[in-house]
Amino acid sequence: MAKPYAVGLLSAMAAATGLSHNHSFSDGAATSSEDPESPPPPPKFRNNNPRDSPQGFDPEPLIKGAKILNDIANAPHGKNVYENIKKREDEKQAEIAQKTAEFNRMKALHEAERQRVVYDEKRKLSQLKDQIKSQLAKYKDDLTRQRMQAENEHQRARNQQLVKMQEESSIRLEQARRAIEEQIQAHRRQTDREMAEIERETIRIRAMAEAEGRVLEKKLAEDVNRRMLIDRVNKEREKWVAAIHATFDHVGGGVKAILTDQNKLVVAVGGVTALAAGIYTTREGARVIWGYVDRILGQPSLIRESSRGKYPWSGILSRTMSSLPQRTEPGSASKVGNGFGDVILHPSLNIRIEQLASATAHTKAHNAPFRNILFYGPPGTGKTMAARELARKSGLDYALMTGGDVAPLGSQAVTKIHQLFDWSKKSKRGLLLFIDEADAFLCERNKTYMSEAQRSALNALLFRTGDQSKDIVLALATNRPGDLDSAVSDRIDEVLEFPLPGEEERYKLLKLYLDKYIAQAGSRKPGLIQKLLKGNPKKIEIKGLTDDIIKEAAAKTEGFSGREIAKLMAGVQAAVYGSKDCVLDQSLFREVIDYKVAEHQQRRKLAGADKARA
Repeated sequence: MAKPYAVGLLSAMAAATGLSHNHSFSDGAATSSEDPESPPPPPKFRNNNPRDSPQGFDPEPLIKGAKILNDIANAPHGKNVYENIKKREDEKQAEIAQKTAEFNRMKALHEAERQRVVYDEKRKLSQLKDQIKSQLAKYKDDLTRQRMQAENEHQRARNQQLVKMQEESSIRLEQARRAIEEQIQAHRRQTDREMAEIERETIRIRAMAEAEGRVLEKKLAEDVNRRMLIDRVNKEREKWVAAIHATFDHVGGGVKAILTDQNKLVVAVGGVTALAAGIYTTREGARVIWGYVDRILGQPSLIRESSRGKYPWSGILSRTMSSLPQRTEPGSASKVGNGFGDVILHPSLNIRIEQLASATAHTKAHNAPFRNILFYGPPGTGKTMAARELARKSGLDYALMTGGDVAPLGSQAVTKIHQLFDWSKKSKRGLLLFIDEADAFLCERNKTYMSEAQRSALNALLFRTGDQSKDIVLALATNRPGDLDSAVSDRIDEVLEFPLPGEEERYKLLKLYLDKYIAQAGSRKPGLIQKLLKGNPKKIEIKGLTDDIIKEAAAKTEGFSGREIAKLMAGVQAAVYGSKDCVLDQSLFREVIDYKVAEHQQRRKLAGADKARA
């Protein structure tokens, strides 16, 4: 409490000092007014230094305050002044404490209000965030729904357009197919009518000629034939009557002897029984032995075609004849400059196959391992025939199988594959094993549609071809080399592409099949039975068919394979046989060529449309 008292005392002193100053100033003013002649008070020195520094401290107010306190202490009511000052200070302290408490209470209320406001603001902020988040999610959901609806609408419109396009394409394809079918049917009906007319006319003429010949023959030799027939019949009757009498006499005597003698009857029955048992045993034993021989020595069931016989002793004569030098007839394959028979290849590919044939022949002669070959290209380009000629020129045996025959074997496929390779190794000359449509059997093992039996058969073939063989040349043919398994591709040493024939090759093919189907048609002499049943075939007459027209046809048949050209010339032959005079001229040849070219282009369009739909 001393501090508040000192503060109050100092304030009182300051107040007193101020009063004394005022009083002295008023006294001075009065003095100066009352006595104008009195000397003016000395001027006060003004201290401009700050009061909180030692230089700026002015002790005069303290001195005056101390003097006033001393006057108060000496005054008779000085004690009351102190008590009043103390009381006033106590009241001020109480008022200050009350204000402090009020301030603290207001501060607490303010703090509580602030906390409440902060909590409300936080709650409102959280609600606002939740509301914004909900609105944002709703907005995103609306955007997603709108986007999905737009995509669905776009997809629906696109599907409708695709369906419409497919329907239009199907309608066009169906119309084109119907038109082609109607043209083919009309052409076929016309051909059938012409062929039927020709056949009826031929039969009529043949019947008339045969009837006239028979009538003339009967007229010339009727009497002689009658007498000879009567004599022959009489002699034959007498001979057969005598034989019948003798036979019945012997049979009757034997039967009578057997029936009357019990021992002979038992021996006869036993002999017949033993004969029947022997015949049955022999038949069944021969069947079992033949099955065993066929399984051990016979040709495997997978082989479709082979230069070797079905059994080791079969085909000896044919192999002997094939080894002899053969006479080449004019008009053969050499006429068109080809050494591969009916196979017309590009010159570079022809040279490559001849090199392979020579290398294979020398490989066999030096007992070195063979090299495996892959033929690929479009269908009908001569892969199978080239493999057959390659085997023939290299001195090897030839065997053909197709990859589509393996899948139906199921669990027996592995056994059949091993039997095939065991049979192939028995060839003393070496064997070229040609697998046509190899992608149907040797496709990628990762394909989901490949059965376990097919996978096992593929593994069996990979096992048998793991090392280079000195007995077997493996030749594969496929239209899709990319579908082959990677392990199969790794076993291939030589790869040959068989492209579609060029214009020069097509010209040679047309010349070849023109000679085969047109020029040589009807040149072979038919047999006696064929001559009696069908008569002599007509020889086709060729008029005005020059090399320029054939070259023109070769230019038109771009994109044709060798097989299609062969079918084209077979169609020309049918058209010639369907004509009245059996003559091939320029107009008929060009008509058939144009029709076949249009048919080929239509098939390509249909195949392209099918691939586009797939």
